[in-house]
Amino acid sequence: MTALTDTARPSLTASPPALGVIGVARLVLTDFRNYNHLSLHLDTRPVVLTGGNGAGKTNILEALSFLTAGRGLRGAKLADVGRRAPEESSDRPWAVSAEIETPAGSTRLGTGIEAATPDRRSVHVDGQAVKSVAALAQYVGAIWLTPAMDQIFTESPGERRRFLDRLVTVLDTAHASRCAAYDQAARRRARLFRDGVTDAAWYEALEDTLVRYGVAIAAARRDAIAKLNEVLAAAEGPFPSAHLSLSGQVDLWLESLAALDAEDAFREKLIASRLGWAQLGDIPTPEGPNRSDLVVVMAKTGRAASECSTGEQKALLVSIVLAHVQLQSDRRGYPPLLLLDEVAAHLDRDRRQHLFDRITRSGAQAWLTGTDISVFSGFGDAAQLFSVSDGKVSAASSATVVSYPSSLSHPHSKPN
Repeated sequence: MTALTDTARPSLTASPPALGVIGVARLVLTDFRNYNHLSLHLDTRPVVLTGGNGAGKTNILEALSFLTAGRGLRGAKLADVGRRAPEESSDRPWAVSAEIETPAGSTRLGTGIEAATPDRRSVHVDGQAVKSVAALAQYVGAIWLTPAMDQIFTESPGERRRFLDRLVTVLDTAHASRCAAYDQAARRRARLFRDGVTDAAWYEALEDTLVRYGVAIAAARRDAIAKLNEVLAAAEGPFPSAHLSLSGQVDLWLESLAALDAEDAFREKLIASRLGWAQLGDIPTPEGPNRSDLVVVMAKTGRAASECSTGEQKALLVSIVLAHVQLQSDRRGYPPLLLLDEVAAHLDRDRRQHLFDRITRSGAQAWLTGTDISVFSGFGDAAQLFSVSDGKVSAASSATVVSYPSSLSHPHSKPN
């Protein structure tokens, strides 16, 4: 891999994105996981990263996932993401930046942490700092599948809620802010209980927030699920069709009540739990969207996803993601980024080729990883190929790969 200075940087050779396509035109990592400084120049076609286990393929996908709200596809602590040299006792501050091509033009996004604030992620948009990480949802949406999600249908409801909320946020960019506001109010209400506060006015203000955002969160989930089910029911191909539903108290209220009536029912529930605490002393958890569960069944048989084989569970996940890609394209005019870690190798030949064809037809910039490059031969020339080895990336296509010296600025290492 050739090291170049900024003045010797090659120009982009990729063709501009087509209308309705979104993709990363340049990705820069600084002290991220096993990468010192890495810069990739790309077009908006799918990206294939191949290499041995531990080479750093998933780290690139994780970096991309930090261009969205949340803690990335690994759910890692921010302070644990930075690169650590052998002689150092702690991880370094890190940065991820990208130039995103959208139908509306190019946008530069940057995020990372600094040594003084290792527990807080800062965000820049076109060089300007923004207050909330949730603001990233306005510029790019990303959905990912990883090996850790293979058991999502048999794990805790929290994993399924997080998966669903990522889908909803890509479709409804305000959803991440609603979830953040709800979680903050729930934490503050729990703190009042722990501190023994008895003044009802303090609780009422927070409960109004929980009610307003809680019902809005549940309604957004219901809307997304209804639309996904329509797409899934009409889908053809070798992947099994899934049917989605929600199980939770607020979800049940919304099935039979108007939103305002559901808010009143939720408020009464919160008041009752507060009175119960005053009598019994047990700190209550709101029975809101934080307790809902995503229920997935195989549409053809009605069999619960949790009872299906591991292979069928993975196929159901892929079918949901493909339906989501189509739904976002219909709703927002362009598909989301897809981050598919070690997905293709575990599909049979028909399903793998169908996945590649659907990705190509959708125009989505999917990032796929694998150890065997032959697995991705079904893409033909429709994908950009890269080889990853020990934190170094080399291009096997027309894309340009550049490694920068350590003088690259931080935080957020802005692409020019």
